Amino acid sequence: MKIILKLLAGMVAGILLGFYAPDWAVRTLLTIHEVIGQLIKFTIPLIILFYITSGIACLPKDSGKLLGRTVGFAYSSTLIAGILAFLVASVALPLLSPTAGTVGHESGALTSFFKMEIPPLFGVISALVAAFVFGIGISALQAEKLRSVFDDGRDVIERLLGKVIIPLLPLYIAGVFAAMAADGSVFTTLKAFGTVLVLVVVMHWVWLTILYVTTGILNRRSPLELIRTMLPAYFTALGTMSSAATIPVTLRSVKNAKVSEPIANFVVPLCANIHLSGSTITIVTCASAVMLITPGVAIPSLGAMLPFIMMLGVIMIAAPGAPGGAVMAALGLLTSMLGFNETQIALMIALYLAQDSFGTATNVTGDGVIAVWMDKYFGKEVAGK
Repeated sequence: MKIILKLLAGMVAGILLGFYAPDWAVRTLLTIHEVIGQLIKFTIPLIILFYITSGIACLPKDSGKLLGRTVGFAYSSTLIAGILAFLVASVALPLLSPTAGTVGHESGALTSFFKMEIPPLFGVISALVAAFVFGIGISALQAEKLRSVFDDGRDVIERLLGKVIIPLLPLYIAGVFAAMAADGSVFTTLKAFGTVLVLVVVMHWVWLTILYVTTGILNRRSPLELIRTMLPAYFTALGTMSSAATIPVTLRSVKNAKVSEPIANFVVPLCANIHLSGSTITIVTCASAVMLITPGVAIPSLGAMLPFIMMLGVIMIAAPGAPGGAVMAALGLLTSMLGFNETQIALMIALYLAQDSFGTATNVTGDGVIAVWMDKYFGKEVAGK
């Protein structure tokens, strides 16, 4: 909640500065925005490399079919959620928020005092490929020393995110809103924000309803009873904004849903890192909204958007446990595959953080569904060992 309040304060401060502050003050804020943006770009490939490598390297080797089936369910859930979110957003957003082409392509009269370039050490795709190569290799060879290097690297990046980048995001957002206030597009953008956030939360609830109704009917269990047992995890995630921090409550809720203890202990921690269907719904919907309000950019077809959604399901493995971690991991795809510029990236961050708690709550509640299915397929087998 502190992050959300600081984000709102940054938006308000940026709007006020854009309307009333002298040009030098606005340009100073835009210069700070420029520096933070370059730092974010530099960090994105490192997030992907260290988090995905560490995640793959730590997957248990002796789980066999259970591991494969769990990962398959998690990825399928994330992929289907992203596709449905895009289909709904592409139809609903133009009807609910008719503000197409209202945000300039970084085309304000005011600019930063200087441009700063901090080139990343490597590209996003290079980082992704390297992460799979090292992750699979470490797991196969049980290279503990190399695993500890990537684990330490992940901890360094997490500290950078938690202590530097995320605390600076309100200033980063303030710069964008100051520029929009100066060029007169801020109020139409804020109107679009409200529509998008309501649509995202509604889609979260619809997605959870689909998951639990389908799971309940096919497993001959009450969907309402399943949802009721997962409510403590849902509401805890609203407060923590972190799937990892909610694991203890999620575990207890899953076990209360009559999932065997060995399955719950395996599935919940794993899915906390690889199953982010709620975050995917948010990112896909917000990306569609940002494209809608950008001049000269239209919402693409499903065929054009599908590669992005498929890659997003993979890149979510790299989502750090810190609030806003999913959108930070996705920034590389937004820039490389959708061509987002700094203004669009800042709007994505603002939109995502404004609903982060609801996306996280959807992620952890969806984990309960995967646990129920894994218990159906492997519960007796695991219990017999």
